[in-house]
Amino acid sequence: MKKVRVLVVDDSSTMRGLIATALAKDPGIEVVGQAEDPIQARQAIKALNPDVVTLDVEMPNMSGLEFLEKIMRLRPMPVIMVSTLTGRGAEETIQALEIGAIDCIEKPRPGNEHNFEELPFKVRIAASARVRALVTTETRGKDAARGHALHPDYVSDGRVVAIGASTGGVEALTELLSGFPENCPPTVITQHMPPSFTRSFANRLDRLCAPKVQEAVDGVKLLPGHVFLAPGGSEHLEITADRRCRLRSGERVNGHCPSVDVMFESVAHNCKSNAVGAILTGMGKDGAKGLLAMRNAGAKTFGQSEASCIVYGMPKVAFELGAVQKQLPLDKLSAAIISETTKNKTH
Repeated sequence: MKKVRVLVVDDSSTMRGLIATALAKDPGIEVVGQAEDPIQARQAIKALNPDVVTLDVEMPNMSGLEFLEKIMRLRPMPVIMVSTLTGRGAEETIQALEIGAIDCIEKPRPGNEHNFEELPFKVRIAASARVRALVTTETRGKDAARGHALHPDYVSDGRVVAIGASTGGVEALTELLSGFPENCPPTVITQHMPPSFTRSFANRLDRLCAPKVQEAVDGVKLLPGHVFLAPGGSEHLEITADRRCRLRSGERVNGHCPSVDVMFESVAHNCKSNAVGAILTGMGKDGAKGLLAMRNAGAKTFGQSEASCIVYGMPKVAFELGAVQKQLPLDKLSAAIISETTKNKTH
């Protein structure tokens, strides 16, 4: 089997060594080069033609964000961002995932020295992911005008919308929610993401999209115009019978906490047919059984189409399981969900 060839870009020689050591534990991965800044990295990419690049967010001479934009515009390729826990680092990592980075990983820190154990797995996923040229978000913004223009007469029929995503989900969710009107249906989201990044992601979505987007808080009530993102960490997001968010501590499900399956299954149990589910791009199978439970309970269910996914894993398993009633490309999903949840809609 051909090895995945990786270029490691970081201004710290110690960090480059840690990344290279972590990747060397996987016999199917080869670190073909290292670079301490984007200038060296650009030359190395031309000379070595790596399959995947790991890229530090904060570097001298040119930031990781600036360099990533150049990569995705001039030579699109799989990139994994390596970030610190700083507020700026988390914010820039979210922007990087929007620009087109496949995934992100935290740098090791006291109390969490084993962060890089997942890095080989992430690199393998990145190597097989679909990479697209840069799509700018300049036309997006927090103005209700866009959502209102798309759906000027929208009034929610009261159904809850539940969305699950993983690898590639930052870009997908940004596009999806940018098409929601300000008075969108009450919406809950589980996106697989390290705990330090979900708050930054929620804040960024809140700035870019018309509805109010925030991290879910235990006990908060679901209301139209509000979108709640499951916090990363050790708690699953569930929906209660009285339509409130519940954060429940628990073991990982399908390798994840929070888990899409756990959220979907709670929606199926407590909302039954008064819900709409959508499963987006992501590796693995999390969410497939839960979406099937939603469909069996009478909910309408959507899946992102293969061609529009960065990784057609979760939607594929859900589709093959019979959980997806309708597959749609990403640019059609937002309108489909809003149309489905419009009060007094005509068929």
